[in-house]
Amino acid sequence: MKFTLFHIFLVVVFCANCSQAKSQSNDWRSHLEQLAEEGADDATIDNMFQELTMLENNPMNLNRVSREQLERFPLINDEQASHIAGFLDKNRPVYSVFELRNVPSLDFNTVELILPFFFVGETEKEQLSVQEMLKRGRHEVQSRFDKTLNKRAGYGEFSDSILQRYPNRKYRGEDFYTSLKYAFTYRDKIQFGLVGEKDPGEPFFQKNYPKGYDHYGFHLIVRDLGKLKTLAVGDYRLSFGQGLILNNDFILSKSWSTNNIVRRTQGPKQHFSTAESGFFRGAAAVFQIDNVNITTFYSNKKLDANLSGDGEITSFKTDGYHRTLSEMEKKNNSREQVTGVNINYRKEQLQIGVSGIYHAYNRMYNPVVREYNYYYLRDSSNLNASIDYSYRLNRLLFAGETAIAKNGATATTHMVQYSPSGLLSLSALYRYFPISYNAMHAQAFSEGSRVQNENGLYVGATFSPLRKISVTTYLDIFRFPWLKEQVDKPSGGLDFYFLGTYSMDRNSNFELRYTIKQKEQNAGYPDENSRTVLPYNTQKIRLRYNHTLNSGWDFRTTLDAALYHRKHFRKEKGYMLSQNIGYRGSNKIRGDFFAGYFRSDTYASRLYSYERNILSTFYMPSFYGKGVRWAASGRYNITPKLSLSAKIGRTRYFDRDTIGSGTELINGNSRTDLFTYLRWQF
Repeated sequence: MKFTLFHIFLVVVFCANCSQAKSQSNDWRSHLEQLAEEGADDATIDNMFQELTMLENNPMNLNRVSREQLERFPLINDEQASHIAGFLDKNRPVYSVFELRNVPSLDFNTVELILPFFFVGETEKEQLSVQEMLKRGRHEVQSRFDKTLNKRAGYGEFSDSILQRYPNRKYRGEDFYTSLKYAFTYRDKIQFGLVGEKDPGEPFFQKNYPKGYDHYGFHLIVRDLGKLKTLAVGDYRLSFGQGLILNNDFILSKSWSTNNIVRRTQGPKQHFSTAESGFFRGAAAVFQIDNVNITTFYSNKKLDANLSGDGEITSFKTDGYHRTLSEMEKKNNSREQVTGVNINYRKEQLQIGVSGIYHAYNRMYNPVVREYNYYYLRDSSNLNASIDYSYRLNRLLFAGETAIAKNGATATTHMVQYSPSGLLSLSALYRYFPISYNAMHAQAFSEGSRVQNENGLYVGATFSPLRKISVTTYLDIFRFPWLKEQVDKPSGGLDFYFLGTYSMDRNSNFELRYTIKQKEQNAGYPDENSRTVLPYNTQKIRLRYNHTLNSGWDFRTTLDAALYHRKHFRKEKGYMLSQNIGYRGSNKIRGDFFAGYFRSDTYASRLYSYERNILSTFYMPSFYGKGVRWAASGRYNITPKLSLSAKIGRTRYFDRDTIGSGTELINGNSRTDLFTYLRWQF
């Protein structure tokens, strides 16, 4: 261990004395890292990662990009999209992506963040027929194979008598993950894709499972067909207004949203992720008539659900696993139909939208009654409607949405954003989600996972007090008027975030991040049968140094620390020291090496570690206990159109003899995972 730590620190010292470089360190992946730490589900993060990866691999031409394309770009707000469009209208042709630095309302960090998504090309707009688009489009095939090299309990050998008594002890499939994707794209005009995926433990082309992959999906998106602005068929995602009745599209972390808290109605987007939940399956269309856009959609999709003895849905299963007999019985055992419409009027600085959504299950939805879920929806259908607005007055932006459910409950959220310059942005957001409001496809700015039982006030700021220093900070105060799961009384809390970045030069920066979140939770005292609700807080601090060299090497050194404290109980601590070394200096080879040492008292003080994974995949494990983690990944471009990516990662614990539990149990103190990815473009 001393050897490992010595070399980590040696690398740090080496980085501090290296020459200067040209590439930016502000990476959109770090924002997903924060979102993962905030508890967003894997399907949401995977959807966002796939979308941003697709946009990065298909950058927009600054000399041709339209205002509508900029407004669909999720990393900038409406004001920034408007200013970029206005700047380009006045200055085309532009000759470098770095001219974006001259756009009002774009600070240095925002420009660095979005640069990989743009390029400078020809100025003439193409007027191509569909046949020419099909001829000029790009085809891509992606194949992924992952395997855990340690044997897990679910893949063991069991006698027939044991399996007859305990049928869910054994996985019915092979112990590897695999997926296959095919995509055809012509810019953003035509997007077509097919997806097949099998999770570890799911059968793959076995005798009794002849369909091959466990999950299949496809999508077709066509844009700009006269008054038909967008047509989507297959798997797609949508967002109306601020998300109070519908949003299975892009979401932002609180820290990401300090200057981007206002959402906007989005037309249908492709669902090209392997996530098996969080999307619609059917058709959607957007029509434009003068200043009015009309979006209508229909979805008819099978769902996995847990059923009661009476055949009623008690909860939905969204992890997509079908490995054991019990999980297989839940596969596609229910059906949901959803339809809706959004009418959006926009003229100059004013936007007003009216939305409605209706969904129905083929079974009664009736969660097992608990005190905390007393006000949950219990019906086979639901109806929601809303009105949303936004209005820009010089540097001020006002926006909000008010929604109503079938039972008459009304939810509302309103926000204001003030951006006097690219160096300062102030935001405030108020939300009121009553305990009886139910919207099964809502996803809005909130602390909880449901748009229900929450009131809150958020204030945030992004500013640069000095030329080389930038600060992002927010304070979110929230209240839950009714009980929550594991909280037997009304409760509340606060969430504070601070990120300060000091840029020594364009290629070196230092980050200081501090967060504290305080909430309440049930707690039982030792040797007592009584239970009470006690406040607890989690504090985290991160020190990170980033440095990049002209030769293509980049270095990231991070120290993470966590402190969890529940009132009247002892404090639980954790820390992790990690080093990442990356190489991007060759057109043929690029790679990353990650090494870290962690020590954490309990799961509550766990540490997260983002490490570069293979192409088009996001991976961010968490650690608690005592141990080391290392991972090495690389990509080799066999030809300009064919590339192979691979990664191996190993975690070793010093405080345990087994890892995991149940069917995922590993007998031993280490786990090794292998990932491979093959991409062919033609």
